Amino acid sequence: MARRILFQGDSITDAGRDRSVEEPNRSKGLGHGYATRIAGRLLRRRPNEGWAFFNRGASGDRIVDVYARWKTDAIRLRPDLISLLVGVNDTWHEFTRGNGVDLDRYETVYRMLLDWTRRELPAAKLVLCEPFVALCGEVTSAWADDVRRRGEIVARLARESGACFVPFQAAINHALEAAPAAHWLDDGVHPTPAGHELLADRWLDCAEAML
Repeated sequence: MARRILFQGDSITDAGRDRSVEEPNRSKGLGHGYATRIAGRLLRRRPNEGWAFFNRGASGDRIVDVYARWKTDAIRLRPDLISLLVGVNDTWHEFTRGNGVDLDRYETVYRMLLDWTRRELPAAKLVLCEPFVALCGEVTSAWADDVRRRGEIVARLARESGACFVPFQAAINHALEAAPAAHWLDDGVHPTPAGHELLADRWLDCAEAML
């Protein structure tokens, strides 16, 4: 049974967490986003499982940044399950700063990270989340196409590694039938409260059976 559960990624996962709080299951340490919503629901529904939820998302991270801190913020925590959402900054930083991560290197480094994790934590379960955007705020159609291709890479790596794949972009696309993009994502990237609820729902639909 997965008892130590780690959420990893960029600002979408970070969600304003207090990085000085390292203990599990603490509101400040989990932030205000989908990770807190998932942890809260599971801790309420199944209060005697002994779960420890950690959030180590870091705002602004690309795949290379996540890889650079993986030993400290993942391997050393010895999680039983790791959920990873990363990719939008690899696109965003390229379009705004010229410092993104191209698709081939994104796939190479992501695969290296998964291989490393399998070596060090062979029993750990992996949940790979699809990066996503919507056409509002900062996001252009060129952004959206690049992020879509990253999502295809993540889906392929999930199949290759036997990980659970969470189709966040598909969930956002479906939600756009009910309300406009700004209802779900403040700037086309960062979820609103409704957006974080949507991510939590989709994550639990896909990954709760692994717990």
